[in-house]
Amino acid sequence: MKFVRSKFALVALLGLAACAQPGDFVTRTVAPDTPLLQMEGEGAGTLPLVRPSYTVAQLNVAVPTTLEVSEANSYKPRADIVWRGDPMGNRYEQIETIFRDAMGAGVDGLEGERPVRVDIQVTKFHALTERTRYSIGGTHDIHFAITVYDAETGVVIEPTRIVETELTGLGGRAAIEAEAQGQTQKVRISAHLKNLIVEELTAPREMVAVAQVPQ
Repeated sequence: MKFVRSKFALVALLGLAACAQPGDFVTRTVAPDTPLLQMEGEGAGTLPLVRPSYTVAQLNVAVPTTLEVSEANSYKPRADIVWRGDPMGNRYEQIETIFRDAMGAGVDGLEGERPVRVDIQVTKFHALTERTRYSIGGTHDIHFAITVYDAETGVVIEPTRIVETELTGLGGRAAIEAEAQGQTQKVRISAHLKNLIVEELTAPREMVAVAQVPQ
């Protein structure tokens, strides 16, 4: 697979949900009402479900430097990026690496019928500060935009949608014990992102937009 560091424009961000619920979850926007891919099944009162079949030929990850970074050691700093799982440094590059490595490992296992390019743009990466991690614990709150293109034509297959995901952040003794076993924030978040990208690219959904390839 080819990895490219890109700075593509983020589009279709209207409708971003701001509310968080307890536990791990993912929120997707619904693609426009356009022709469907092969239908997998449908039930009474529901839209047809389709299951994509992709091989990821290229994965692009961007972490815009317009996102606000906080190094404040408070319980929940007000910022787009809060990250303590790497030594002090360029947080944009650190988060880009986490996404690229974790999601790259996930998509490497996909062997579908259609080669695609996947663009990821991070919009929020809020992990735990030292103060939170070694006291009450909390939630890793991560948002990103995903767009899927045909790898050969560049035509959009799935328009940009926002994914919001939460992962329980361990605190106190549980955090210390997990870290002693190698389950650091970075390890746990990376495993979560690896599984999440596979779900995003393979799970049946109600509607998937299909762009017409020029003849």
